[in-house]
Amino acid sequence: MYCFQCEQTSKGTGCNEIGVCGKDEETASLQDLLLHATKGVAQYAHQARALGAKDPVVDRFILRGLFLTVTNVNFDAQAVEQGVRDAALVRDLARSLYDSAARQAGQKPRQFRGPATWAPAPTRAGLVGTGQMVSVLSRRAELGPDLSGLQELLTYGLKGMAAYADHARILGHEAEAVYAFLAEALCYLAEAKATVDGLFGLCLRCGELNLKVMELLDGAHTSTYGHPVPTPVRVEPLKGKAILISGHDLKDLERLLQQTQGQAINVYTHGEMLPAHGYPGLKKYKHLAGNYGGAWQDQKSEFANFPGAILMTTNCLQKPADSYKERIFTTGHVGWPGVTHIANGDFTPVIAAALAAPGFAQDGPDQTIRVGFGHQAVLSVADKVIAAVKSGAIRRFFLVGGCDGARSGRDYYTEFAAAVPKDCVVLTLACGKYRFNKLDFGTIGGLPRLLDLGQCNDAYSAIQIALALAKAFGCGVNDLPLSLVLSWYEQKAVSILLTLLYLGLRNIRLGPTLPAFLTPNVLKVLADKFNLMPLRTPAADLQAMLGKAE
Repeated sequence: MYCFQCEQTSKGTGCNEIGVCGKDEETASLQDLLLHATKGVAQYAHQARALGAKDPVVDRFILRGLFLTVTNVNFDAQAVEQGVRDAALVRDLARSLYDSAARQAGQKPRQFRGPATWAPAPTRAGLVGTGQMVSVLSRRAELGPDLSGLQELLTYGLKGMAAYADHARILGHEAEAVYAFLAEALCYLAEAKATVDGLFGLCLRCGELNLKVMELLDGAHTSTYGHPVPTPVRVEPLKGKAILISGHDLKDLERLLQQTQGQAINVYTHGEMLPAHGYPGLKKYKHLAGNYGGAWQDQKSEFANFPGAILMTTNCLQKPADSYKERIFTTGHVGWPGVTHIANGDFTPVIAAALAAPGFAQDGPDQTIRVGFGHQAVLSVADKVIAAVKSGAIRRFFLVGGCDGARSGRDYYTEFAAAVPKDCVVLTLACGKYRFNKLDFGTIGGLPRLLDLGQCNDAYSAIQIALALAKAFGCGVNDLPLSLVLSWYEQKAVSILLTLLYLGLRNIRLGPTLPAFLTPNVLKVLADKFNLMPLRTPAADLQAMLGKAE
């Protein structure tokens, strides 16, 4: 195996025996083959679409094929193998779609090469062997590290974009432009002679379409559950039976809340599910009791101490410890060997496990944090924000957010946020907020100094706020008193970075380390064009951001 798609990749170069995430060689090779097979589906889908033919089964499978290979989603070789075998069936469907469209257009169907032609081996061992032949190592050997690294940048951006698109799809929101671009970009990766200009162009287009996807998901969330409103969230438990839900999928949370009504069970959010408390359509459930724990990387100790059932949606899963393996469940695309998977949205087994567990013996202290500062909530007081900036009451905004992780050096974000001067506002989002969201930041003129914008996909809110402020001040976003200090871990963060680069944002600080798949040559291009830079120390970076306009 060889995998370097996440920030914690072994030795900062790549995992080649077992993933730091817990992914074994068999599963890694099957995921490599699934990505290869999904490219084959896309080859036919892209050409069929050019002839006016498309099929939602094909389009939605491409989302699934990409999402299953995102970091910390599915570690179950059996589930990934099924994805590979399904890919062969969908590829055949896409081929028939294309062949029929070509004949109807009076054309002779073209002959494809590459991923479109692969044939699934009859055994898992055979599939693993094929996966080993189509890994990133084969592309790097053929193209060299610069071009293959750019291919990976695009691929990981597509994976993150597909994950967000799948969240939106679950709530009934889809967009033809998104499906069209996914097929086009994967087809390019499968067929075209790679060039620096071609790959850079597609990476920026990926950022453009990911902005569309985040808008789509924002609309899905707000049209279903209402716009988030500032809300205090309890961070200590209440006495009684309990279920903990982690991940990103608000629909799963809604189903769980509906199914636990009247059962004397408190439901707690974890990780990226924390922003759910700000949505009126979810906070109306009185047994949505609070948030338990912090970011995903601390789950082994937190889940071991949680006296109830645990439900994992989307990604952020680690290898379950024996102490809670019998009371943790997965749903959606998430999976771990031996962990009960719920595929039909019926959480009866989760409820039964919660009722059988002891629950919390007593209430914890009354401690809360605030969430719900989405773009509508912030822009509703835009006049106060603008007046505070013009009067000098607010000197600068700092967006400090992104993925959290276990690698040493992430205490940078705690130290940085704590050191931000009291006449500055800190915006945050995603699970990186847990590094500092329990600190007391106080207020400026009645406005909170810490504004939690939501999940990682709520980078859309940050963008909308920045664009609105730039319009109000008659300047470009890069001219605002705004600095971006971002943390990354997996592929959704890559898609957001590409969106920021598409928008032309400069002077982004990214850490705690830079992506291993980007070579020094590629990083130099990003630094020259966008002034993308690594972290130094909190004090040095803060001084630079405050000391001069960037």
